Amino acid sequence: MTKYTIGIDYGTQSGRAVLVDVATGKEVATAVKSYTHGVMDEYLPDGVTKLEHDWALQHPTDYLEVLQITIPAVLEEANIDPKDVIGVGIDFTACTVLPIDENLVPLCLKEENKKNPHAYVKLWKHHAAQDEANKLNAIAEEREEKFLQRYGGKISSEWAIPKIWQILDEAPEIYEEMNEFVEATDWVISQLVGKVVRNSCTAGYKAIWHKQDGYPSKEFFKALDPRLENVIEEKFSTDIYPIGTKAGEITEEAAKLTGLLPGTAVAVGNVDAHVAAPAVGITESGKYLMIMGTSTCTVLLGEEEKIVPGMCGVVEDGVIPGFMGYEAGQSCVGDHFEWFTENCVPTSYYEEAEEKGMNIHQLLTEKASKLAVGESGLLALDWWNGNRSTLVDVDLTGMMMGMTLLTKSEEVYRALIEATAYGAYTIVEAFKKSGVPINEIYACGGIAEKNQLMMQIYADVFNMDIKISASSQTPALGSAMFGAVAAGEEHGGYNTITDAAEKMAKVKDEYYQPIAENVKIYEKLFAEYTRLYDYFGRGENDVMKTLKQIKSEATKTKEGEAVC
Repeated sequence: MTKYTIGIDYGTQSGRAVLVDVATGKEVATAVKSYTHGVMDEYLPDGVTKLEHDWALQHPTDYLEVLQITIPAVLEEANIDPKDVIGVGIDFTACTVLPIDENLVPLCLKEENKKNPHAYVKLWKHHAAQDEANKLNAIAEEREEKFLQRYGGKISSEWAIPKIWQILDEAPEIYEEMNEFVEATDWVISQLVGKVVRNSCTAGYKAIWHKQDGYPSKEFFKALDPRLENVIEEKFSTDIYPIGTKAGEITEEAAKLTGLLPGTAVAVGNVDAHVAAPAVGITESGKYLMIMGTSTCTVLLGEEEKIVPGMCGVVEDGVIPGFMGYEAGQSCVGDHFEWFTENCVPTSYYEEAEEKGMNIHQLLTEKASKLAVGESGLLALDWWNGNRSTLVDVDLTGMMMGMTLLTKSEEVYRALIEATAYGAYTIVEAFKKSGVPINEIYACGGIAEKNQLMMQIYADVFNMDIKISASSQTPALGSAMFGAVAAGEEHGGYNTITDAAEKMAKVKDEYYQPIAENVKIYEKLFAEYTRLYDYFGRGENDVMKTLKQIKSEATKTKEGEAVC
């Protein structure tokens, strides 16, 4: 009898479930649910409560709707009896966190908190805790805290501690009311198994937890703010569970929500980028994976712990048990292509796309592919949403150089693609220079699957072959694989994620190879990118931050005048 597992991938805009044959990795059915509330970056659901700049929130009921809608949908599409589903795994964009009470209820669901932004889920790209992150990094550096170097020298405003500190600073009543501050992946797992089971992946990469050393000391947290001295004991937990283990089983209540049978195994939660690694067969060191979407997350396995400037973290067993898992990434990839098409493309291009039966991205890609390398005369910095690696600075902004009155939309579009490739290669070079070998490059996600021009540019900039995942839902497939491991061999699954990868992982037969003549030109362009990267990113010219400060002051003045 064929056995199945379900993987659920929670992204920035939607959640998707995939039903997978445990024996072969074949994806039998897929369902997607867009979040009802989407990303809240201007107003709360009441449409009145305005959010400040750099906020990005979500609504936890959207996550439950994903379970309620997508799981029954894949079961129905494949005509599968729930008794043949042996396990479930989920992954999430991270660090995405929320405050909950002792009954696991998110605080934003309480009537008295519905107008309080701090009661909601803080999405990974919520950057409004930058002040707290700056103070944390300064104090950690002053105290010579050894954990800091494991995160590339800086803790990002995207991570858990700056975010909970922002709550304490700006909404102490929410801080006091919350029983726990949890990753969304752990909260969704709690809704399936009835208890919070904190996973080692988000604890390690996003909450400054270390397998040997635990969390930073109470003295460190007290140095941040006396009120944070006992933050770990009061709002987090020291009970951390390794990825690849079983969190629990589907409860009676969760069975009613999902259509699965009570007792179905549920894997410990995970991060979208990290579950993708075994889904493309990465179970050994030296293989570098880019998960490309609205942002790009990168993961890499190593044999030993090395300090890499600007990395997001290195965590033992963080990706695959038995290896050091390195993480880095770019905050803005698909997001800035979307920004460009929504704000900077003339109507005539949309009309042409419609005539040709294309969407605007396809048209721009087609036009950009006809340009020779360097023909546009443009060079961009890919910091439209700040820089995650290697500078770890959300206050940096995007830049385009070389524009003239003859510059076309497709030239700008290609320059933006090239900028993301340069940014990605900067990360690769940082790992190599720090003694972490990279022998093979893999990519997955919608962009990697669909945009041939972009992947060829990456191969040319990297001067390396790039292999592409054969799955259109790579993180969901990876989560399904962890669901099979949670079930175990005795129930038709696998005992380790390495065993699961041998049977279920897949990449395409075709791959991208660098074109020699393109490589030579991109070497010159990358050298210029690096000069701009250092000039604007390392403090020699802080004009980006100055402009951002002037903008903030002008906005406040304008809003004050409007109130008057």
